[in-house]
Amino acid sequence: MSVQVKICGLKTEEAISAAAAAGASYIGFVFFERSPRAVTLSEAMKLRRAVPEGVWVVALLVDPENAFLDELVTYVHPDLIQLHGAESPERVAEIKARTRIPVMKAIPVAGPEDVEKAALYEGHADMLLFDAKPPKTMTGALPGGNGLAFDWELIATRKPQKPWMLSGGLDAENVAEAIRIAGAGTVDVSSGVEQSPGEKDAEKIRAFIAAAKGATVSKVKE
Repeated sequence: MSVQVKICGLKTEEAISAAAAAGASYIGFVFFERSPRAVTLSEAMKLRRAVPEGVWVVALLVDPENAFLDELVTYVHPDLIQLHGAESPERVAEIKARTRIPVMKAIPVAGPEDVEKAALYEGHADMLLFDAKPPKTMTGALPGGNGLAFDWELIATRKPQKPWMLSGGLDAENVAEAIRIAGAGTVDVSSGVEQSPGEKDAEKIRAFIAAAKGATVSKVKE
């Protein structure tokens, strides 16, 4: 069984079609206004119709309010909610209970202590996502999609107890190595398949997915 791929921050039907045709398992919509990949609820409703059956729609949220969660569920019907803010374990549980949708919590990683924090969420989140923590000196850093990588060995030394994804600075050139080192069965990419911030490149999407799926689970660390 090959590695699964999530393409995040899609804003056009063309990008969705390219990702789905290449074999993406997850399509991500970003609901964070400061991001160049942000979409509105209205835009997401239309884009959702372009996602083929069998491909999961992921809604990336940053410290969402309950009113927005209610609208998201009503109008977009995501298959998975990705929380990329400062949500506590208790808030993750609240969101899961309120929406009745599986929840994935993003864990920003810079050192081993960050990976250890994932244990706090394992009893509440359905999945985890490990992403690079931007340095405090980075101006205009976003919660995700900064194109930064972290030391993949940090994940290899602690096996998460929940399904998880690897993200942060991945592209077609390094994703196979990242999978080999971290032992990731699922990878997530956004800026690594763009021609400019927020503008996806169909050829880069195809190349990334091909490279990721070339690293099969049999080659991944147990």
